Order: sequence, then C-alpha cells, then structure tokens
Amino acid sequence: MNTPFLQVMLAVIAKDFRAELRSRELIGTMLMFAVLSILVFSFALELDRIARQEAVSGVLWVTLVFASILGLNRSMSMERENASIEALLLAPVSRAALFAGKFIGNFVFTLIIGLFLLPLMTVLYNMPLVSGWMFVVMAGGIFGFASTGTLLAAMTVQTRAREALLPIALLPVALPLLLSAVKASTAIISDAAFDTWATWLQIIIVVDIVYTVVALLGFGFVVEE
Repeated sequence: MNTPFLQVMLAVIAKDFRAELRSRELIGTMLMFAVLSILVFSFALELDRIARQEAVSGVLWVTLVFASILGLNRSMSMERENASIEALLLAPVSRAALFAGKFIGNFVFTLIIGLFLLPLMTVLYNMPLVSGWMFVVMAGGIFGFASTGTLLAAMTVQTRAREALLPIALLPVALPLLLSAVKASTAIISDAAFDTWATWLQIIIVVDIVYTVVALLGFGFVVEE
C-alpha cells in the first residue's frame, strides 16, 4: 500500500533540507556563482549607465537560470552518488510525490538565491529591484524553471555528460518562461503600469501549470528507465 502523497513529499523535502544544513554545499555553490556573476556583469556595464538600466533584468534572470542549473545538477548527482534515488524507487511510494519533494526543494533553494540577489543588485546597479511584484514574478519564474529542471535533471543524471546536457535540454524548453520573466521584470523596474505587463505574468502562470503537470505525470516514466 502506497504511503500518502503529502507524507512522502514532506519526507523528501525534509531529507534535502537536512542534507543541505549538514553540508551547506548546494546553496553555498549556487550563491558563490551568483554573486560572482553579478559582480562581473556590474563591472562590465559600469561604463554605460543606459545599457545597465536596460540589461539589469536580463542579468538577474541569466544569473538565476545558471545558478539553478548548477544546483539541479548537484542535487541529482548527490542522489545518484549516495544511491538515494535507488532506495527511494524501491519504496512503495508515489513517483509523483518523490518528484514534488525534489522539485519543491530545488524551488526553495533557488528562491533563496534570488531573494539574496535582489537587494545586492539594488545596491550594485542603483535600481529599485526590491518590490512585491518583483517577488511574485521571481517566484513564478523560478517555480516553472524548477519543475522542468527537476524532470530533465532526473533524465540527464544517468549520462556521463550531464553537466553539459542539462542546460542544452533545459534552456530551449524554458525559453518562453525566461522571456516572460525578463519582460515582466523590466516593466516592474521601469515602474510601468500593471496593465502593460500583466500579460507576461499570465503567461508565466500558465506555463508554470503546464510544465508542472507534465513533469508530475512524466517523472515516473523517466526514473524507471
């Protein structure tokens, strides 16, 4: 008899959080990469203020995307190295619950990095990035990216070239989400009226729902292969 969905999901989330609290490897690596990327972009755009204003949302999302990919690769690699994924698959539990636990963990870790970057970029770029709507757009963008990334990371972790294969597989799929997030973020930074960018937020929500449903349904087939 299968263990209830919520119980399995919470157990996987708790396992990931305990492992991260012990090692501090995942968030530490992602954070270091993100901060270095932001600093490099800050120096590169220092001489052109107009270019910096136009590029700041792109810088934010490019940094978040690649930090997330780094975290997804490491998260799934640790599961494989410790043989944790095999043990989980042997248990009589829902594969969708396993996915939900891994996905929520990846989402929270990436969101923590994003919340750290907003005030840092506000200081470095001298622009108002910290706002309620920016948080909503960031959470929505990371949500869809984490759901798709968790599924694809589970597919590519079995390959030798997983570090290179994951971004190649993930970026084209996540392009609509990334484009919408950049457009919405740019409008928020520019203090544009909500009506002018509300469509981009709606696209993010729809894409999140579609990607998450597909990932929930497909994860069981992926991990069984």
